[in-house]
Order: sequence, then C-alpha cells, then structure tokens
Amino acid sequence: MRKIGCCTWIFNNEPLEVTTQRLHQCGLHGAELHGDINRINPVQAGQLFSDKGLEIFSITPGDADIAHPDRKIRQEGLTYYEKLIEWVLKLDQKLTAPIISCHGLVQRIRPISTQEEENDLLVDSTQKICEMAKSASLNIVFEILNRYESHQIRTVTEGLDFLKRVNAPNLKLLPDAYHMNIEEANPAEALRLGHHHIGLYHAADSNRGAIGEGHTDFAAQFGALNDIQYSGPIILEVAAPGPDPFNTNKGEGFKEVLQKQLVKSVQAIRALGS
Repeated sequence: MRKIGCCTWIFNNEPLEVTTQRLHQCGLHGAELHGDINRINPVQAGQLFSDKGLEIFSITPGDADIAHPDRKIRQEGLTYYEKLIEWVLKLDQKLTAPIISCHGLVQRIRPISTQEEENDLLVDSTQKICEMAKSASLNIVFEILNRYESHQIRTVTEGLDFLKRVNAPNLKLLPDAYHMNIEEANPAEALRLGHHHIGLYHAADSNRGAIGEGHTDFAAQFGALNDIQYSGPIILEVAAPGPDPFNTNKGEGFKEVLQKQLVKSVQAIRALGS
C-alpha cells in the first residue's frame, strides 16, 4: 500500500498540534508541511509529527517570485529558499529528509517582461535553489501548476524540458492530478512520460474535492504510477467547496468538511488497490 499524506496548509494555519491529531484520525501516514518559516518552530514541528508516528514527506513553500525580472524581488525569493532549507534541516527527521517543493509566484499568470526572459530567470533561480539544497543533501521537486495559477511550466512535457535546462541531479517534477485535469490531454500518459523524473505526486479530484467526488480517472493515474514504479506518497491537496481557490477558509465548518474529504480519499485510494 502507498503511504498517503495531505498538505497542512489546507487547514488555514491552524496549530500543528490540532492538525497532526486530524491526520492521525484520518488514517494518514504524514503530510506535506507548509514552509511557514516565520510562524512554525521546526524543532517543535518535527517532534509533534514524530510523537504521532507521522512523517513529513515534503515541504510546500510560501510564495516567492523567483522569476521576476526585478533582481531585488527575485533575490528575496532566493533568500526565502535559503532560509527554508535551513529550517527544513531543523525538523530533524531521522530516516528520510523531506523533499522541498518549488514553483513560481502563484497567481502570476502573465510575464511582466517577456516569456522568454522569465523562463530563463526561472531556470537560473532553480539552479541556485538546487545548488543550495545539494549542499544540505536535500532534494527538490518543481510543482507543475495550471494556466490559472502560473504562466510557467504547466505540463509534464514542459517540465521535462525545464529539467534538461536546469540540469540538476537533485531536481524532479511534482505533477498534480487537479492541475493535470486542466492542462493534460491524458494525465496517465503524462505520468508515464515523466517516468523516473516524477519525484512527488499530488491528488485532488477534478473539482478539487475528495477522490471520487469528481470525474478524474484515478484508476488510470495510479496504474501509471505503478508502471513507472513511483514509490513516493500520494499527497492529498483537497479543498472544501466555495469561492476563492487561493483561500482555504471556506467558512464555518470547513475543516470538518476537509477531514471528511481526507477520509473519503483514503478509502477511495485503498479501494483502487493503491
């Protein structure tokens, strides 16, 4: 059976003591921890997860514009990742260090200068992040988003071209079933195309709900993950129904809705034999 986790940011920055209890109740094995380096004490966070028998699989970053044409803004993003890497090391997870996720600024859907220049800047910044991570023996995954969230790297094909340009051995791709539902003609074949370059996998149904609440063919995607011998976790990134996709707080009771979605997703994944 695959290990299953979820992104902690979906609970809108509630205390980790509460979140880890939720994860345990939902039958999850761990989480993708929000890299809130100014609010979360990494030593305490690592201990909380360990005490619950949970694993921190990966880190989802705060927003940082690493492809902005303004050098100062770009450097602020790189400085954030430098601090994030130091923060991750303090989590002190003994067996396996968490993977750090990377992407451009979410919600910037068009270039400020030109697409070509900003693609070049994204390559340059990612090379720097990978080099920083390499010095700390950490791995990076680049998350593939959709056109409504980013103007850069929206398909696995684009991701593979990006990997060639960055040329860093500690960099892989993070495809997400929800984003693939928008951008990929055939998500399962996209996963097969990515093959050993897939370093992490996110899952939510076509409506960003629990697995089984939309029309995504997860049997096909899990079959593709088996075919490429993906051995990592399934990270659930579901959202309660409601407007504003960039705000997880959908009103009273939304956390209880999320918890039910996580339980339903775990059951669906197991029913599909994954």
